[in-house]
Amino acid sequence: MYTLRVEADFAAAHYLSHYHGKCEKLHGHNYLVRLLLQGKTLGEGGMLADFGLVRAALKDALVVLDHSNLNDFEVFANDPSAERIARYIYDELYARFPSRGLDPALLFAVDVFETPGSMARYTPDA
Repeated sequence: MYTLRVEADFAAAHYLSHYHGKCEKLHGHNYLVRLLLQGKTLGEGGMLADFGLVRAALKDALVVLDHSNLNDFEVFANDPSAERIARYIYDELYARFPSRGLDPALLFAVDVFETPGSMARYTPDA
């Protein structure tokens, strides 16, 4: 099995409506996103996927989130947790990959770090 990892980041504000503690107040993070692709076979050029194409797709998926208030996005239902952000990014990439010539079946996981020590991962059901 081959694994490819690409990272990008974005900055955004949010608050968690159904959390009781300091995170229920508006605050911000410099999020780090790690995208993992996996596959058993290599394509043309001996690559699982082109790093440049994957990185561009990831950056495109993040541009709408960057410097925003994540609570303004209906998809997060006023609780934009790292878990929900990871799922959102995965879904965006799954939809965007074909138009970039990338196979969405290679998508393995999306990791969203709120801090260097706090990360949530989304992987689709197998």
